[in-house]
Amino acid sequence: MQSNAVLFDMDGVVVNSERYWVEIEENEIYPAVVAGEVSADETTGMNFREIYDYLEERHEMTADKEAFVERYEEAARELYGERVELMDGFRELAADLHEDGRRIGLVSSSPHDWIARVLDRFAIRAAFDHVVSAEEIDGDGKPEPDVYEYAAEKIGVAPEDCVAVEDSENGVESAKRAGMTVVGYRNQSDSVLDLSAADVVVESPEELREVLFES
Repeated sequence: MQSNAVLFDMDGVVVNSERYWVEIEENEIYPAVVAGEVSADETTGMNFREIYDYLEERHEMTADKEAFVERYEEAARELYGERVELMDGFRELAADLHEDGRRIGLVSSSPHDWIARVLDRFAIRAAFDHVVSAEEIDGDGKPEPDVYEYAAEKIGVAPEDCVAVEDSENGVESAKRAGMTVVGYRNQSDSVLDLSAADVVVESPEELREVLFES
């Protein structure tokens, strides 16, 4: 799959955090702030600060936004600092993509301080030509295309010449609406998401490498 740039989502792709977030959201965060049952599937890939507004439109809330955000912040400190693991072979994949002349971006709904924990813990800051957080854009987060359009501009590559690697329905939709080719990455979490809107779906880091380097 030829391209001038490859843009990676962070949660569920570069690190296996999505499997933990689903568990934390469904078992700890949502029951504490929402009256009724909520599946994390419908919010996966969204900016956590936008999730409260999304839920408030659809459910009766039992806590305010400040308390909701603090629960996420507490979970993120422990999750990114201790629990998540880096995608198998990611360092080698990034090095080979650079060797192939492609630019590499990180495009995440997570705030910059969460991203920084991952970049510093795994010493992969140098793997990316540019890092974009949804918190720095004026528009809306995923599934809106704004964050990917912004990332393409920052990395200096037209959207149609970018490949995005995404693990969620919201992320796939965001990149597709921005005009990018999208690889759906199944992250082995317990959540089974519909990635059929992606141009191709892969099941492992090995398959991802094969797709990114195929002609």
